[in-house]
Amino acid sequence: MRANIVTLVSFSGIDGAGKSTQIDALCRHLTHSGLRYCLLTFWDDAVVLPRFRERVSLRAFKGEKGVGTPGKPIARRDKNVASWYLTAFRMILYALDALHLRSIASKTAQSGADFVIFDRYIYDQFANLPLQRSLVRLYVRWLLRIVPKPHVAFLVDADAEAATIRKPEYPLEFVRRNREAYLQLSRVVGGMRIIPPLPIQEATETVKKVVFEKSRIQEGGEGVPREGSAASEPAKTPNP
Repeated sequence: MRANIVTLVSFSGIDGAGKSTQIDALCRHLTHSGLRYCLLTFWDDAVVLPRFRERVSLRAFKGEKGVGTPGKPIARRDKNVASWYLTAFRMILYALDALHLRSIASKTAQSGADFVIFDRYIYDQFANLPLQRSLVRLYVRWLLRIVPKPHVAFLVDADAEAATIRKPEYPLEFVRRNREAYLQLSRVVGGMRIIPPLPIQEATETVKKVVFEKSRIQEGGEGVPREGSAASEPAKTPNP
């Protein structure tokens, strides 16, 4: 039986970039390789007071709830609203999220999983901040010292127009700015692997290759199920 080696993988990017598609493909590949994974959604599993924050956002900004589709767009108003007091409020909440994330990472290390995969990470929160300001960048670098650094941090890039067509909940101009914010964030964080706009299969192969290159688990013959475990099922997600 192998030692418990856990590899942390995160996926970040604008809405409609294709993160879910790549995460699903990676999870299927891990299962096929006999490896166990724990999948966490950052908003549901890591942020502090998610339902309260969603209710406040809906009431304060008069936005719509949910995810838009090409045939039925919606008008979200949360990430695309910025002001100095809202930025200050976000910075307080993101600091609490960082502390909670640190605790979750410690628990997932005992989950029995080979890989812990985050659908979005705290990096996606930072992309909502005005990173052009030096004090904000200092704040982000401070929190980066607190949160666990993923072994592989993907930034799934996408053409803003194409992403807006897939998920039309935000105005195109905001999506363009948000994409630039992610690219700037990647320079602040350092070490993020940017997946450029590619055909889905090509992007999938790139993701799989990078994950196994960066992880401490070898692909091909090393993915042996643990004794007494079912490798075909995801590892149990710890209760945050």
